[in-house]
Amino acid sequence: MTRNWWLVTLRGALAVIFGILTLAWPGMTLLALIFLWGFYALVDGISSIALGAAVRGHRWSNVLIGAVGVIAGLVAIMLPGETAVVLLVIIAIWAIIAGVVQVAAGIALRRAMAHAWFLILTGGLTLVLGVVLLLNPGAGALALVTTIAIFALIWGISLILLGLRLRGLRDSSVQPV
Repeated sequence: MTRNWWLVTLRGALAVIFGILTLAWPGMTLLALIFLWGFYALVDGISSIALGAAVRGHRWSNVLIGAVGVIAGLVAIMLPGETAVVLLVIIAIWAIIAGVVQVAAGIALRRAMAHAWFLILTGGLTLVLGVVLLLNPGAGALALVTTIAIFALIWGISLILLGLRLRGLRDSSVQPV
C-alpha cells in the first residue's frame, strides 16, 4: 500500500469533492441519482428485450431481464420518492458490509501500521451510517443525502490522512544505495 499511497489519497480527495457538492445541492443530487438510475434501467431493459428478440436460444431470459429493467426504470422515473426509500435500503446494506470489511482490515493492519485507526474509524463510521439508515428508512431521503455528504467528507479526510501516512512510511523505508 505504501507504493500506491497516492491512490488512497486520491480516493479521499474525490470523496471530499463529492461531499462538498452533495451538501451544496442535496435535493438535486438525490433527484439526479434517481433519474439517472431510472433512465439507465429503462435503456438497459429495452436493450435486453431487443437482444432477446434477436438471438436464438435463451430468449426468455433476456426478455424477462429486460421487462424487469423497463418496469424498474419507469417506476424510478414516475415515483422518485418510493425509489429513494429503496435506494436508502441498498445504500444502508452496502455501508454495513463496507464498514465491517474496513474495520477488519484496520484491525489486521494495526501491527504493521501505527495509524491503522484511520481505517478502523472510517469503517466504524460507515457501519454506524448503515445501521442508522436501515433502522430509520422513513427519516427522509434528503437527510440521507446530507448524511452521505458528511460521511463522504469525514471518510475522504480520513483517507487523505491515511494516504499521507502511507507516503511517509514509504519515504522512511527507502534506503540509500
